[in-house]
Parts: sequence; C-alpha cells; structure tokens
Amino acid sequence: MTDSLLQVGDLSLALRRSPRRKTVQITVERNGELVLAAPLDVDEELLRRFVEEKRFWIYSRLAEKDRLQHSVPTKEYVDGEGFLYLGRSYRLKLVDEQDVPLKLSAGRFRLLRSELQQARGHFIRWYSAHAKPWLAQRMDDFRNRMAVSPGGVKVQDLGYRWGSCGKGDWLYFHWKTILLPAPIAEYVVVHELAHLHEPHHTPGFWLRVERAMPDYAQRKTWLDEHGVTVEGI
Repeated sequence: MTDSLLQVGDLSLALRRSPRRKTVQITVERNGELVLAAPLDVDEELLRRFVEEKRFWIYSRLAEKDRLQHSVPTKEYVDGEGFLYLGRSYRLKLVDEQDVPLKLSAGRFRLLRSELQQARGHFIRWYSAHAKPWLAQRMDDFRNRMAVSPGGVKVQDLGYRWGSCGKGDWLYFHWKTILLPAPIAEYVVVHELAHLHEPHHTPGFWLRVERAMPDYAQRKTWLDEHGVTVEGI
C-alpha cells in the first residue's frame, strides 16, 4: 500500500493506493481527516473527478462531525452527572467512604469525593478493565463463524480509531468502545475480525462483515453519526 497527499481545491486527502483494492472510496475519519482509497492503476485525474463529484457529501460529513464534536460537553464529575456504559447512562454519586475509588453499584457510578482530582483517570481504568472481558467474549462469539484465529484482545487509547489489528493478529480496541450501545460495540468487534481476512475496506471485506452481521449497515450508520457523542469523558 502506498500513501501520498491529493489536493483537490480546498480539500486535502490522504491517498492510499493498494493492489488489492478494486474500487475508489472516500472516508471521513473521526478526526476529520479525509482518506481516499484507490487501486494502483486509477489515473489521478479520474480520482480528482471522483472527489469533485463527492464534494457536497464530504462537506456535509465534515460539518456534521464538527457540529457533534462541539456539542459534546466536558464532564464535570458532579453529583447526578450521567456516564455511559454499554449505551446506558448511569448517574454519578460522590461518596465519602468505599473500598475502591470508583465502582458501579445499585445503578450508580460511585466515586470517592477525595479522588475528584483523579476522576477521569479512574473512569478510564474502570472502563478499560470492564471492556476487555466484554470484548473478548464477543470476539469468541464470532471467531468460528468468521473463520479467524485472533491472538486476543487489548484495550487502550487508540486516539480517533475504535479498533485496529496488530502483530500476531491481536485485536486492539479503544476503551471508549464500552461506552457504546452493545450492538454497536459488537459491530466494532466484527469489523476488526473481518480485517484479519481483508486488511482494507474492499467489497470482499464488507461481504465478510455482512455474512457475520446481516444488519451491520444500520449499526455502522449509527456509529458514524453518533459515535462522537461518547467523546466527552
């Protein structure tokens, strides 16, 4: 795969050519980066025309992402504030005594008042610890169906990516994946499992995803449109 930069008017796109790709596709990444994936033999002028034809769609997607990112408030860690876990919002209760800094108990996140300065770190560690077994179980649910042998699951901060594949076929997931509704987080798992067969988003890749998850398109659309709303932790 080769990478370069393609400038079309005021749009800058990361051009990624691959001998395995059969079609041209534009992706708007979660950080607003534009990626143009193309076969090796497609003429640059044809790529420019393709981008021009998609210009309105690109601007619409960029505007929507910008609106959503600006509408996500930063957490204040005060009593009654809601925190997501598998798509459901749980209210925060500050407590003066408990055996751990943070836990989910009786339908509330309970945080030691004395740990307020480290609240975000405690939430990240809690989410990471609970994400790993949940995601590993979903991986096991689909591995035979998708004929893959992943090395295992690792949870960490992946920046603007929900997941990725690493050496030894390990699957990496952003800790924020566990904030998503369960069906959407499950789609992220299936998406990464399909990459063990197909490293790029080829028609063959999406066919594998569809075989494992026939309603993947609805889940993908939800993630594209609403995934950014979990960013404010």
